[in-house]
Amino acid sequence: MTTTPKTVMTIGGSDSGAGAGIQADLKTLSAHRVFATTVLTTVTAQNTRGVERAGEIPVEVISAQLEAVARDLPPDATKTGLLGRAEVVRLVAEQAPGLPNLVIDPVLVDREGEPLADRSTVDAYLETLIPAADLATPNHREAALLAGRTVENEHDQRETAEYLARTTRTPFLVTGGRMAPDRPLLDVFSDGIRTHALPGRRVRSRNVHGTGDALSASVAARLAGGADLIVAIADARAWVSRAITGAAGWTLGRGEGPIDHFGWT
Repeated sequence: MTTTPKTVMTIGGSDSGAGAGIQADLKTLSAHRVFATTVLTTVTAQNTRGVERAGEIPVEVISAQLEAVARDLPPDATKTGLLGRAEVVRLVAEQAPGLPNLVIDPVLVDREGEPLADRSTVDAYLETLIPAADLATPNHREAALLAGRTVENEHDQRETAEYLARTTRTPFLVTGGRMAPDRPLLDVFSDGIRTHALPGRRVRSRNVHGTGDALSASVAARLAGGADLIVAIADARAWVSRAITGAAGWTLGRGEGPIDHFGWT
């Protein structure tokens, strides 16, 4: 008997180095045996050493992609990555009622911590898109931008996750992979009522490019299959940890390399 796969839509930017962005989402979703559809917002010229150039796709083209895919291949879950502009954030928010199991990875800073979005874009996330989502998965720097406060330790993570979850009425997973690399890994989940510190095993590796994309895509894939949110998060974190471990010895590129999406190692 043939079983039709679940469908997950990913909305974000292209990474020509294929470690992050739409390309990383395609690999992650394929590894989870779901069918991925895509909506491109930005095209970048980048590799393991960084972004060299970026070009924004016109909003009307983004809108046409959204409508074409949703009309014919309605998603069982949706995730967002780099949206880039307030008008794109608001466009996706307008479509949110037809996008079940919506996971927001608010890409607001680059891998060096430099801002990728202006204040109007941050406000658009807080006012329109995140309140319409089922989960937001910022890293500690992105959470700091969203909350307008410093996030440097577990106490800050916990308070920020609780604050954002309460004010947006959306569960938050504030990841700490890039915070205090000399300390044990810790992510914090809060739905505004319950808050959980989620420890993990920190893998020593320079190949961690695209881990945020992979985490949010993995959660979306599991939600598409009917998993409970907490279970989806736990399983996705474990999957990403294995993918980082698998690529720890790789020498792809001269900078921050990709993770092992398919368990090759």
